[in-house]
Amino acid sequence: MTQQPSRARWTPAKQRLFLKILFDTGSVARAAQAAGMSRSSAHRLRRRLADTPFDHAWNNVLAEHQRRLADPFDRAAKAAR
Repeated sequence: MTQQPSRARWTPAKQRLFLKILFDTGSVARAAQAAGMSRSSAHRLRRRLADTPFDHAWNNVLAEHQRRLADPFDRAAKAAR
């Protein structure tokens, strides 16, 4: 009997990596790719986990990313690195 390949799953480690890259880039597509998942699967996960810590973290990460983009001193410090 041959085993079917297992479907890719959103493990806790992949979720953490996704949120880290989302924080760094603000891009769902890039964050999902870094976690080895697709953008559409990230959105499905978020819908499935609506109003959970993951969903709240996603909102907070994007809000913080936007805040950093709006802060010229933060951008200048990053550019100097």
